Amino acid sequence: MILLTPELHDRLLANGRLRDFDHVPVVKFFNPVGAATWLATELDEDGDTLFGLADLGFGCPELGAFSLIEMASVRLPLGLRIERDLYFGGTFPLSVYAEAARKACRIVEDDARLRAAADALRKNR
Repeated sequence: MILLTPELHDRLLANGRLRDFDHVPVVKFFNPVGAATWLATELDEDGDTLFGLADLGFGCPELGAFSLIEMASVRLPLGLRIERDLYFGGTFPLSVYAEAARKACRIVEDDARLRAAADALRKNR
């Protein structure tokens, strides 16, 4: 599977040019035989460095940079590779996903948890 279509690449790159903005995640990657999940919001001009929320399955998701090339090079059991969630559509800014992940100790996508995290962030501002 191609990890980034040209459209996704362009959206991530455009977000990468707008620094200091709380972007909505553009793409979700996951390990089909493990617990790792990544939500990416931005791509640097180098075409490799993504920024977003990473959860490697150890109970401590964190914001940071990760390599598209490294993700594409991962070889998993049964001939599998890191995949892109074809049905993912970000609905909240990355800060909301990060807050919900902090509370749940993993990346979550259910609406109730995301809304609660959004409300908590609004109250703290």
